[in-house]
Amino acid sequence: MLLDSLKDMAKREGFRDLAFEIDRTGEFPADLLGKFAKMGLLGMTLSSQFGGGDEDSLTAILAIEELAKHSPMIAAAVFESNVGAVRVIDMFGTEAQKEAVIPGVCNGENSVSVCMTEPESGSDLTSLTTVVEDKGDHLLLNGRKCFITGAGHASHYVVYCRFGEEKGYKAIGAVLLEKGTEGFSFGKQEEFMGLRGMPSCDLIFDNVCVPRENVVINKGDFSKLMLTFDIERCGNSAMCLGVAGGALEEAKKYTTERKAFGRPICEFQDIQFKVADMAMKLDAAKLLVYRAASNAGQGLPSIYEASLGKCFANEMVKEVTDTAMQIFGGYGYSKEFPLERMARDARAWSVAGGTLQMLRITMASMIYGRRFSQRPD
Repeated sequence: MLLDSLKDMAKREGFRDLAFEIDRTGEFPADLLGKFAKMGLLGMTLSSQFGGGDEDSLTAILAIEELAKHSPMIAAAVFESNVGAVRVIDMFGTEAQKEAVIPGVCNGENSVSVCMTEPESGSDLTSLTTVVEDKGDHLLLNGRKCFITGAGHASHYVVYCRFGEEKGYKAIGAVLLEKGTEGFSFGKQEEFMGLRGMPSCDLIFDNVCVPRENVVINKGDFSKLMLTFDIERCGNSAMCLGVAGGALEEAKKYTTERKAFGRPICEFQDIQFKVADMAMKLDAAKLLVYRAASNAGQGLPSIYEASLGKCFANEMVKEVTDTAMQIFGGYGYSKEFPLERMARDARAWSVAGGTLQMLRITMASMIYGRRFSQRPD
């Protein structure tokens, strides 16, 4: 029923044309948030005590996938409100933090951005240099983040930072920061190859006074941050499923309409092989991602299953969109058709949320039952 309602909404709201417009202008239609909220799509997985839907992760994954068939930007709000940084607050935040943030996320007024990456610390999060100093009655935050999705647009920010000067993961925790806080500013908005309309920029913290009650994750609980990040990785995978699914649908439609040598090109064996391979790769990715989300239920997915699903889905979406573009020929390279945009959007997901290389290292660690350090001796 949920997926049927989203399909109806896509036709009613003209999501196919809207996807072109978002990519052209780089602007997200804010009126969609209210419509998503009325449908109960925002905060489906969050606690009902604070306005959420208490749904399991798989429900949100399916919704994200369906919306991303048209555009990841159309799915972005559902992604952020269900598998994004707000889950850290929902699972580990204080009652006051939940009350301040979650109801607003569910009605579309608030959004929460996760702030991890730094200019010298991407895959190696244990090298974070953004630091909070204990000043007795408050904390003082200094540092810089980069490539932060939602930056400048989100109302709240879960900032991964180092508590004091101690090195390694044991000193890393997270604080909650609200947009507009004195000393907290933004860099220029990035312009990316794809995902146009997705805000992203640097965050600058210059002697930001953080109340002690804004600590979400204390130092020493770094594992909690990474476990909740695996939920976001399932959402990243769902975006891949959606983009690839949209590309497959476009290819199927095109091959039944386009004629060569007097007959539809779907009757040629090479085209059949290509489409069959696309469907096979997409279904394999779905099974991996659905397994991770389903086993997580309302909790946390397996690190191994989330990493496996994301890695496979990240590679699959590039292969499927590339094949679809080849099927379209010159039209696939034209901005008049959606494949050109889908191929650009497909390449973002293997960079965000953990690189393919780091995911493989994580999986290898699980397979061998030991941790592999990337640091030189």
